[in-house]
Amino acid sequence: MELLVLFAALFVLLAIGVPVAFALFGSALACFVTMGIPPIVAVQRVASGISVFTLMAIPFFIFAGDLMYRAGIAERLVRVADAAVGRTRGGLGIVNVGASMMFGAVSGSAIASASAIGSTMVPLMKDKGYPVDYSVNVTVTAAIVGILIPPSHNMIIYSAASGIGVSISDLFLAGVLPGILTGFMLMLTAWLVARRRSLPFGTFPGWREFVRAAAYALPGLMTAVIIMGGILSGLFTATESSAIAVIYTIVIGAFVYRTLGWTAFFEAANKSVRTASLVLLIIAAATAFGFALSLLEVPAELGSLIGTITSDPLLTLLIINLMLLALGTFMDMAPLIVICTPIFLPVAIGVGVDPVHFGIITMLNLGIGLVTPPVGSVLFVGSAVGRISVTELVRTIWPFYLTLIAALLLITYVPTVSLWLPGIMAN
Repeated sequence: MELLVLFAALFVLLAIGVPVAFALFGSALACFVTMGIPPIVAVQRVASGISVFTLMAIPFFIFAGDLMYRAGIAERLVRVADAAVGRTRGGLGIVNVGASMMFGAVSGSAIASASAIGSTMVPLMKDKGYPVDYSVNVTVTAAIVGILIPPSHNMIIYSAASGIGVSISDLFLAGVLPGILTGFMLMLTAWLVARRRSLPFGTFPGWREFVRAAAYALPGLMTAVIIMGGILSGLFTATESSAIAVIYTIVIGAFVYRTLGWTAFFEAANKSVRTASLVLLIIAAATAFGFALSLLEVPAELGSLIGTITSDPLLTLLIINLMLLALGTFMDMAPLIVICTPIFLPVAIGVGVDPVHFGIITMLNLGIGLVTPPVGSVLFVGSAVGRISVTELVRTIWPFYLTLIAALLLITYVPTVSLWLPGIMAN
């Protein structure tokens, strides 16, 4: 009865348009009242959900990503990618993916990547004769790579939600090769689609222009090097690295590139506060919802259910993947990480899956949900940037969907892709 109240309240609240955070909190509160638990417990769980030191990194990384966009770092990354690979057929599609990979390495946010790279690349691709649907499809799917390539604030949420202290530095390292692999697979898909649709060739500007573009982009790219180098060397924690990323970006934008003024700074601060507040509010509410699930022993029951279906690790991971893909189409990424990690992680560990490896599987799984209607936030950002309806995008996005699914299967069933680099660094 309590479980029915929990999910019925959630679906009703979401159906009538209540924001996700309030729907999660309201359904958890209804469940507690039904169970005879004082409502103050829901408030306490909300407070404890964000009283986690590592979560302090989230607003800083969001702020750093927005500052990078306003400092023009995204445009410089586009230039170096264009100089490197823009001359092939559909070259701007490949450039789009490459720029998204580089921007993901300094921002760690899919939405920031779709907004920053999309606002630069989509108009450029339109001017060069590329169809709008192709331009936006490449932009939104390439933005997912930013979730895998460190630093990723979603990995920080996963670490906090795991309850077993999964190392953030290991998660960051584990995302490097899967992110690069997924990016190259999307580049190949962009090229194949460009060939099939006879899209334009680009031109090679020459090695001098390439070196110049790389030199201009290097200070921005050094953000990722400083973050990862500092974490791996033990100079600072992942949380401290987020604050250092903000300081470094301000210095680069204001004194090296000289494109970050007070107006842009305050605009970035205002937008980042709004975004971070939303993310943390969702995490807090999802913590109360997850606590209700644990009281009702949903993780144990689900684990038992999957155990009765199969004890085979490969099939268990397939079932979890299908569940996460389905859930990702109806809810945003942050609350799903908080809710699903305590449910599925014990099941995965029970069949021998490394928690770091499972974290990367979760990231890409739920990242695909960000470009899947009806709730795909990155898909809607791309739609707004390209001024094209989501319906038109979905009609032609299927080759990129299939590529992301293929990357997910490869990462799921070849653990070495995720675990090789953390293993090397641990030795």
